[in-house]
Amino acid sequence: MPIAHWQARFEEYLQHNWLQDDKAHDVAHFRRVWKTSQQIMATTEADRLVVLTACYFHDIVNLPKNHPERHLASTQAAQETLRILDTTFPDFPHHLYDAVAHAVRAHSFSAGIAPQTLEAKIVQDADRLESLGAIGLARVFYTSGALGRPLFDSEDPLAIRRELDDATYALDHFQKKLLKLPETMQTEAGRELARYNADFLVSYMAKLCAELKGDYCGIEQEVMQQFSSQKHSS
Repeated sequence: MPIAHWQARFEEYLQHNWLQDDKAHDVAHFRRVWKTSQQIMATTEADRLVVLTACYFHDIVNLPKNHPERHLASTQAAQETLRILDTTFPDFPHHLYDAVAHAVRAHSFSAGIAPQTLEAKIVQDADRLESLGAIGLARVFYTSGALGRPLFDSEDPLAIRRELDDATYALDHFQKKLLKLPETMQTEAGRELARYNADFLVSYMAKLCAELKGDYCGIEQEVMQQFSSQKHSS
């Protein structure tokens, strides 16, 4: 069966059977992760059906970031994925079940499960790229708004005189997690894309700091230099 047909079937199932309110983890998110995965695996021999399936079901169980069992969500998602495949897609190749389940389990940052297969590495990289660049910028503030968190500390936006606290300030999440993501990428293509899109977030931070000082046409070059060197020092 052509891969595009499987994609259409998965999307139809999700649109009619999957109810959730988190627009940062919707079908459009799955579609983007699949599109990025195709770019990453273009020159590899990865199993496209395994990657596609994991992309479309990796967040089928998605707990809020402040949920005490957040780290278990990807394992629950893997179990639910296999249930859906078994009951709704009986023609899905059973010999791919384990590979799909592992890719779903390993995609999660909070779960801390190391990807052991090429397919799992590709899905993890593609999903983490959603946290960087313009899409990542939009998603982090959307999520923080949904949790009722302030955008940033106006007096100390980069936490120079305080501890970073991304449970309080959305901007702190850039330093706590997002700018570290390039170091966690599993593929060379993923690392290259992550570095480029992390640079965008640094540029945003530099522009924000300038605006907070009343300079609406400038950019804080010190911020650019500080965080660029941190990103590429490893």
